Amino acid sequence: MSPLRVPLLAILVSMALCQYYDYDYQPVPMLGPSGPNCNQECECPINFPSAMYCDSRNLKFVPIVPTGIKYLYLQNNQIDEIKAGVFDNVTAELRWLILDNNQITNAKIAKGTIDKLTGLEKLYFSHNNLTEPVIPPSKALEELRIMSNKLSKFPSGLLTDKENLTSINLQHNQLTSDGISGAFKGPKKLLSLDVSHNKLKKLPTGLPISLEILYADYNDIDSVGSGFLNKLPSLQYLRISHNKLVDSGIPAGVFNVSSLVELDLSFNKLQSIPEINEHLEQLYLQANEINKIDLASFCKLTGPLNYSRLKHLRLDANNVTHSSMPPDSSNCLRQASDIMFE
Repeated sequence: MSPLRVPLLAILVSMALCQYYDYDYQPVPMLGPSGPNCNQECECPINFPSAMYCDSRNLKFVPIVPTGIKYLYLQNNQIDEIKAGVFDNVTAELRWLILDNNQITNAKIAKGTIDKLTGLEKLYFSHNNLTEPVIPPSKALEELRIMSNKLSKFPSGLLTDKENLTSINLQHNQLTSDGISGAFKGPKKLLSLDVSHNKLKKLPTGLPISLEILYADYNDIDSVGSGFLNKLPSLQYLRISHNKLVDSGIPAGVFNVSSLVELDLSFNKLQSIPEINEHLEQLYLQANEINKIDLASFCKLTGPLNYSRLKHLRLDANNVTHSSMPPDSSNCLRQASDIMFE
């Protein structure tokens, strides 16, 4: 069992199920004495001696980490500096490093600190003041979160050897399309990428074929490249809501891929429903400018075995109503138990 307190575990699970992640760990007061191998400013539960909790203690800098610590919690402090030598005792054994909700800048991260952590699996660096990504040398890295910082670019090559990386969260930064060109080619096992709330004008390119989840909400995207999804055969969840998509920026059949389960195109400027695959289950089109419903968008043919598997369809805040549905819609959309117009 990993040395997690119940509230933190619950938060991690809920974050995995939500579109937007907001790390807001509230620790439970320690019960009982702290373990002997622990920094005096922190607490190390006797039952989990490899975990050191230094969270929410008004710390200004990272304390020296003693030998044996694998899980280090430093969130919710006022840390603005990581001094040289603080990780010297755990360069190969530290697994989790949680630095969310501090005031750290790139200039105040000393060389020989994070760049020596060769065993790190999770790095949480959200809600700080980073202008450049901080990437440890660890080939074991599985999860990287640098949300709500000041990143404008993510240079290519930083993730080249991160073959175990499965999740990247970069939302709420200032990333541009040119600034992330080729950034995500390295991780061959990447499952989830969130670049929502940035300044992208197009969807990221050069993504690994393993990707299953791509969130790019709240950007400036006005088009999707022809064949974009054909390069991502495992993609199941695609969200491009709150962008600037228009009909002319949606090539014919670009969303007609059998892997997609959920497609969110809400809060854009679409006037018609794009063609989707019959296997899609969730389609969100609310708050567009749609003025017609063409069943060909959902079903090329209608028959005993030819029909849409769509279960949920949102069309509210558009220029269509129930009366806009074509007469044969019940045969095509026979599994759609939830169609919203208002």
